[in-house]
Amino acid sequence: MTAPATLSPLDVAAGQLEAYNRQDLDAHCAFFADDVVVADLNGDVTLQGKDAYRAKYQQVFADFPKNRAELVNRICVGDTVIDHERVFRDGVTEAFQVIAIYTLAGGRIARVDFRK
Repeated sequence: MTAPATLSPLDVAAGQLEAYNRQDLDAHCAFFADDVVVADLNGDVTLQGKDAYRAKYQQVFADFPKNRAELVNRICVGDTVIDHERVFRDGVTEAFQVIAIYTLAGGRIARVDFRK
């Protein structure tokens, strides 16, 4: 799945998660705006820009080759998609849960707010 502006917010969220689970960095990053902002929910900005985003997830995929996220629940209101995910790092340690709030602009994810 690619990330043209014609995809619905739900399709964008699904596509980026599928690419994330394949650890396909190029496909995953294609769903994000060049000026994407990543922040802790109600907290500090942790990443700014697609280059920083790409570098972060290149490292995550290198550090955790068995990494994957399982969707628990997804809701969409307008251009905002909220995912509840269970993340598995290595197949041995217990999964942890996150909430990812994706805000879209121009058919791409412009902001992600995480709650771990």
